Amino acid sequence: MQSASSPFPDRLRSPRLLLRLPEPADAPEIARLLRDWETVRYTARIPHPYAPGMAEEWIEVAKRSREAGAAIDYVLTRPDDGALLGAIRLGIDGQVGEIGYWLGKPWWGRGLMREAVHALLDLAFSTCGLETVGAGALAANVGSVRVLQYAGMRFVGTRLDPAPARGAQFELLWHEIGREAWRRQKGRDLPLLLVSAVALIDADGRVLLAERPAGKPMAGLWEFPGGKVHDDETPEQALIRELHEELGIDTHESCLAPFTFASHRYETFHLLMPLYVCRVWKGAPTPKEGQKLAWVRPVRMADYPMPPADRPLVAMLRDLL
Repeated sequence: MQSASSPFPDRLRSPRLLLRLPEPADAPEIARLLRDWETVRYTARIPHPYAPGMAEEWIEVAKRSREAGAAIDYVLTRPDDGALLGAIRLGIDGQVGEIGYWLGKPWWGRGLMREAVHALLDLAFSTCGLETVGAGALAANVGSVRVLQYAGMRFVGTRLDPAPARGAQFELLWHEIGREAWRRQKGRDLPLLLVSAVALIDADGRVLLAERPAGKPMAGLWEFPGGKVHDDETPEQALIRELHEELGIDTHESCLAPFTFASHRYETFHLLMPLYVCRVWKGAPTPKEGQKLAWVRPVRMADYPMPPADRPLVAMLRDLL
């Protein structure tokens, strides 16, 4: 979705994030996060201390830049509860883009900014048609350097940039990636991960969803029960095993009706996931691995944040049920 006055989409999604336009109501939380010196110490333009009114001013400046087509700023939020985590910006000068970002300290170390940078590079090359995108980080900011490298950006040298909020200049480790390099990176061969999943449907027509527990990739997202197919297994055998291990229930291959499948390219692997429908099993589904469970009516399934591979399956299940 794009606003009528801007060439940029109003929101982007990654597996665990919703990137959306900043709103005036975000100002108090932005100010709270940016009062932390550890969050802003490596930024060039965020003052410390962060005074009252600065967040509101930034939101207004971001709006004007977006409407002029000069830059797009997004706040990073958690889809399930809307918690604001940080912000990211793509500045545009002709065919060249520049990325800058900050992440609140409570959210460090979870790989979230990697997702946000990846989403913004997709926007830069796929939607904005840029030729090159660059970003810089201080050598001491090891986490930020790793974010850029993980995104496929190559170190091209050091660069002196003004840092008005610090009263000096920053010597940045400058990284860049071009359109063709990004295209090759997105098209590179990735390992195929075969996962088997099932829509367990109860007598009331509800579907069982499981929330990925903390500590696992895409924690907090809801998915259909299932798991990886081992080399010596069929998808049906893997599903029977996973249902017993994860939920403590038993079923048979004859109770698993092939329904549809998902094929989705993630950053480091390509997922192929057959989805079965099952209405008959023994035992009551019980979380065995720290996950939360929810019986959800098909019309409400869209209310649950899901991994990108699972989301297209929801509409098909609604049509079935």
